Amino acid sequence: MRYTLRQLAVFAEIARSENVSHAARALNLSQSAASTAMAEFERQFDVQLFDRVGKRLRLNDRGRKLLPRALELLDRAAEFESMLRGDASMGDLRIGATLTIGNYLATLIVAEFLQRYPESRVELHVHNTATVVEHIVAHRIDLGMIEGECHSPDVEVEPWIEDELVVFCSPGHRFASAGALSLGELADEPWILREPGSGTRETLDHALWRLGAQVNVRFELEHTEAVKRAVEFGLGLGCISRVALRDAFRRGSLVPLAVPALDLRRMFQFVWHRGKYRNEAMRVFLERCRMLTRGLRRSDEIQLPNVR
Repeated sequence: MRYTLRQLAVFAEIARSENVSHAARALNLSQSAASTAMAEFERQFDVQLFDRVGKRLRLNDRGRKLLPRALELLDRAAEFESMLRGDASMGDLRIGATLTIGNYLATLIVAEFLQRYPESRVELHVHNTATVVEHIVAHRIDLGMIEGECHSPDVEVEPWIEDELVVFCSPGHRFASAGALSLGELADEPWILREPGSGTRETLDHALWRLGAQVNVRFELEHTEAVKRAVEFGLGLGCISRVALRDAFRRGSLVPLAVPALDLRRMFQFVWHRGKYRNEAMRVFLERCRMLTRGLRRSDEIQLPNVR
């Protein structure tokens, strides 16, 4: 073969970061060594894999077609080397999770995975749904765990478990002891919501859109815990996943509200690039996730440690 695994690694890192110096740091190379490896790779086959846009390198059509194959070769080579050494490691895994999943489920699954396979290395990045999908498409992460919709043709989607949002208020709010509420009663109340681009906001917006309704958004926050704190302080109503509210409801620091007109059900989902090779670490991690929810109907039925 006329190419080396090092050349493939440089190609893949430049494709992910769109920057030679960033790729060089990730691979512990000098910038000149990374540039030379990439230039030699392209020269050997008389091809151009990137378009130069200012200081950034953007994959062209040929580069986009080759990247998933290059990543698969690198993953398979890593597995082969691990087997030669007799390692107990499952390999490395980069996971992107949305805030609800990342804060309440993924960290526990990652901890359990690393206890079983301590020689493996796992990176967990927590973002909103739009960012996780963007990173999957760009091959920056191996596996995504999202709570919103994914419409990218480059991404494979597998349903995991149903989740449900719930409208809630502080114990001192006038609705705290109310029965079923109509959207009309809630329309003029101030709401504290997640930001656009989050799966939580998307689910609520779709539920309201189906009913031709709107709510009075007081302000938007990027973190689930921040939404909970703002509602606890009496600043308005909130709407996030029931799994994120379970301990607060148990303590009585927040109160669920029944709004029968709103269908706030959604699915937690796994996502990965259609061209992604599922190495041993990814296969085992997915199975651990499925085992956690086997036989359960909804995410808030998952057994989690209580927060005091």
